[in-house]
Amino acid sequence: MVELIGGLYALIARGISIYQILLIIFILMSWVPSMRENAFGRFLEKIVEPYLAVFRKFIPPLGMIDISPIVAIYALNLISKGVQQLFIIIQSSLM
Repeated sequence: MVELIGGLYALIARGISIYQILLIIFILMSWVPSMRENAFGRFLEKIVEPYLAVFRKFIPPLGMIDISPIVAIYALNLISKGVQQLFIIIQSSLM
């Protein structure tokens, strides 16, 4: 059972890491607008934009600079740490 919990944690942690990487790629693609027009850019936009929209509701752009992606990445880091602590608690209760 502990191995199953560890495997589930590894899967979730890997998913969060991959999403963070996709988010960073999407942010970097904003520096070259033509990159968002290709198929990969549109694919990333469909995956990343709903998550970023949550933060854009509360954090307006500061002039030409949108800081909501920074807050979104920080939130993913907090979620990752929270998931890690949750799985530590679950594992310790099973032992």
